[in-house]
Amino acid sequence: MTRKKLPIGIQTFREIREDNCYYVDKTAFALRMIQEGKAYFLSRPRRFGKSLFLDTLAELFAGNEPLFRGLYCHDKWDWNKKYPVIRISFAEGVMESRAGLDARILDILAENAQRLGVEEDDGEIPGRFIRLIQRAEAKFGQRAVILVDEYDKPILDNLTAPDLARRMRDGLRNLYSVIKGQNAHIKFAMLTGVSKFSKVNIFSGLNNLSDITLDAEYSSICGYTDADVDTLFAPELEGLDREKIRHWYNGHKWEGEAVYNPFDLLLLFQKRVFRPFWFETGTPTFLVDMLAEQQVFLPKLENLETSAALLSSFDVENISPIALLFQTGYLTIESSQQYGAQIRYRLRFPNQEVRSSFGEAMLLRLRPKLGVRSADLDGVWP
Repeated sequence: MTRKKLPIGIQTFREIREDNCYYVDKTAFALRMIQEGKAYFLSRPRRFGKSLFLDTLAELFAGNEPLFRGLYCHDKWDWNKKYPVIRISFAEGVMESRAGLDARILDILAENAQRLGVEEDDGEIPGRFIRLIQRAEAKFGQRAVILVDEYDKPILDNLTAPDLARRMRDGLRNLYSVIKGQNAHIKFAMLTGVSKFSKVNIFSGLNNLSDITLDAEYSSICGYTDADVDTLFAPELEGLDREKIRHWYNGHKWEGEAVYNPFDLLLLFQKRVFRPFWFETGTPTFLVDMLAEQQVFLPKLENLETSAALLSSFDVENISPIALLFQTGYLTIESSQQYGAQIRYRLRFPNQEVRSSFGEAMLLRLRPKLGVRSADLDGVWP
């Protein structure tokens, strides 16, 4: 079988398709969402492909037909329609003040106006956003599409400074509240991020969002499945222990089919060694500190039972370490049980990568209190 380019670190759909990279076709999910609803919210951990999925949606709505040849959606989409796509992303950089956030939002709105070829505007953020949506619709003759990536990053970057995190939350609410009010001018909207903050506190009435985070039918909307590994990535498996791949990296689950983190597998295929690639890209220091301070017993996390309400949301004033562990991908769903109108979830570490790496991070954090030397940790976590 022919090997292709590994799309390591590539979040641009066009680059993946034009450079003959491996691509797991997610366009069936895109069509289902567009056909069945209008406004969506998706929470997934970092480096799971949220940005790539949003970029795929952007190219689809923009009508860039050549990029989709051979994919599921190609003969099912009206390529004659081209929608104005407004893209908002907070993935780049760290904002350390409310003024910095507001300036970034104004830059984003101006960038979209320029790209879409509509008149730029002055005034406050909500008014500018409203006029951008309406002018884009008027120019294209189609309602606008709004795609928001890393919607929560300005808050998450400042969780250790609650007052600043609250100011960031208020600034984002100032932006997102426009989406509900402009519903008649919007064809489709999707917001993605790592965590799910309370709708009351950040979305300010944006209650028309369909939260697909825990929908079994969308469990594999991001990430690679076992079938993807055995078929699309079959040329990369030679010389690697297939069962060890599964043990080390599979197991992230949101009520449906379990998936692999793409970053892990792509680096495994490139380097041909088993390492905690995903965990090493951003050890959750503040989370490890929180668990250590609260003296959370690690083995308890392997068989933890909790409610859907606890998993689904938190806010700056009420940060649950269990919700953070789940939303950031360090805990995943083992099983669920319905009790009347309530659902209880049993959680676990998703795989060996997370289990061993998180345990080692906790031991390093507690080392001074326990009197453990660094050398003593070698081989503790297989």
